Amino acid sequence: MANGIDTEKRLMSLDFFRGATMFLLVAEGTHLYESLRDAAAGNAFFSSIVLQFFHHPWHGLRFWDLIQPFFMFIVGVAMVFSLEKRWARGDSWMKTFLHILTRCFILLLLGVMLHCVYSGRMVWELWNVLSQLSFTILLAFLLFRLPMGLQLGVTAALLVATELAYRLFPLEGFNQPFVQGRNFGSWMDMVLMGKINPDGWVAVNCIPTACHTIWGVLAGQVLFSQRRNKTKLRLLALGGLAGLVFGYGLDLTGTTPIIKRICTSSFVLAGGGWCLLVLAASYWIIDVLKARKWTFF
Repeated sequence: MANGIDTEKRLMSLDFFRGATMFLLVAEGTHLYESLRDAAAGNAFFSSIVLQFFHHPWHGLRFWDLIQPFFMFIVGVAMVFSLEKRWARGDSWMKTFLHILTRCFILLLLGVMLHCVYSGRMVWELWNVLSQLSFTILLAFLLFRLPMGLQLGVTAALLVATELAYRLFPLEGFNQPFVQGRNFGSWMDMVLMGKINPDGWVAVNCIPTACHTIWGVLAGQVLFSQRRNKTKLRLLALGGLAGLVFGYGLDLTGTTPIIKRICTSSFVLAGGGWCLLVLAASYWIIDVLKARKWTFF
C-alpha cells in the first residue's frame, strides 16, 4: 500500500486506453486503413472518415495525429503506478534511475534499428517514436518527485523554448518556422543526421512532446492520489478542456498553426487536451461506473 492506494491493483481504464491504442497501431501494420481507403474511393462521406486514419500532410489535425500523443501520454500515466510499486517494495531512487536509463537506451537502440529495417541498410535516423520516447521518459522520471506546479512550469518552458527556437532561428534557408523543410527542426536534423525527412518530421519533436509524457505523469499522480473520484475527474476534464482551448485557439487566431510533423505548441496543447479527456472518459466509465464488459477485447 502507498498513500492508501493498492499498488498491485491495475487501473482498468488505463489498460483499455493502452490496449485500444495498440490495437489501432497493429491495424495500421496490417495495411487495413489503406484497404479501407481504396474501398471508400468514390464515396465522399466514407472517404472523409477513413482519411482520419492518416496523418495530416501539414497544417491541421486528424484523429491519427493523436496516436503518438496518446502513446506518450499513456507511458507517463503508467510510469506513476510502476514507480510507486517499485518504491513501495523498497527499491531506491538510484536503482530505479538505472532501470529507467537502461530502458531508455534500449528504446533509442530499437528506434534506430527500426529505421535500418525500413531502409534495408544501416542508417542513423531519430524520427521513430521509440527514439523520441527515450528522451521523454528520462525527462519525465527526473521531474517525477517535483511538485505538480513545477512540473507544469517545465512543460510550459519546453513549449516556449521550442516556439522561440522556430520563430527566432536566423539562418537563411531555415528561418521559416512553419514551412516544411525550411525550419529550425530541419536544420537540427542536418546537424544530427545530415539529412532532412522528406515528409517533414523532425527529431527535436522529442522536446515539445516530452510535455505529453510529463502530463501523463501528472494525470497518473492525480489518479493515484487519495482525492475523491469526482475531484479526479474534474481535474482531468478541466486540464483537457484547457489544452483544447489554448491549442485550437492558437491555431484559429493564426498565432501558431497546428502542425503535428514539427509538433508546434498548438499541436502539443490540443493533443494533450484530447489525451486528458479520453483518459477522464475511460476512467469515469470503466473505473467509476464499473462498466467493463464491453472492454473485453
